Amino acid sequence: MAADVKLDEIDRRILQLLSDDGRRTITDIASLVNLSPAPVKRRIDRLQSSGVIAGYTVVLDHTMIGPSIDAFTELRFAGDADIDDILRAAQAIPEIQDVFTMAGDPDALLRIRVDDVEHLREVVNRLRRSGRVTGTKTLMVLDHWSRHASTRSPDPAARRPNWEPRR
Repeated sequence: MAADVKLDEIDRRILQLLSDDGRRTITDIASLVNLSPAPVKRRIDRLQSSGVIAGYTVVLDHTMIGPSIDAFTELRFAGDADIDDILRAAQAIPEIQDVFTMAGDPDALLRIRVDDVEHLREVVNRLRRSGRVTGTKTLMVLDHWSRHASTRSPDPAARRPNWEPRR
């Protein structure tokens, strides 16, 4: 179980380096943590087999792919709904990227990625028709920055999309 894994400072540094760039080479990591490549490889293998490293992924800059809207939708469920009901409702809709179940109000917060406002309306309506949802509140994302996977330029002019808004 990952909670039982003992991590030292070198393990934590390796995890930070891989979080910053999952394609970083073992040789590069070894030079940055002052170890040879063999013990770094053994540490990474141990972190993977113990489940601390759950996988590797690609971070996309969706503004480069084409128009898209990110939104967060708060969900409120009927009083007797459980977390499995919330997850089932979300898993059936491919536009939902992440589900955060909450203690308190709301019951869940969903991150949704859609093509446009009409598409967002359709997704929210599907959620409302899922049977157990009693209320929603949707917030559209204007901009995004992430400490762990930033693909955004700090220059606001460089962040302008390469498509023209509808008039």
